Amino acid sequence: MPGSHLPGAQAHVPADPNRIRSQVDELLAELGERREPGPAENTETGADITRRARILEQAHEVLVEALSTVDKI
Repeated sequence: MPGSHLPGAQAHVPADPNRIRSQVDELLAELGERREPGPAENTETGADITRRARILEQAHEVLVEALSTVDKI
């Protein structure tokens, strides 16, 4: 791989589809069921959105990392 000789370069480890799927499934399971908030829950809604965004960002990172291991044509 280009750049593999550079210090700090990670070894090329191909993505395991089952491991990737499992990691993403675990993260998405943390999202739980979405429900419509009532007026009293408006403050909690902001925290919930932040939590959901963090979980989705983690799932995105898992997928980006997996894609980076795929050979490019």
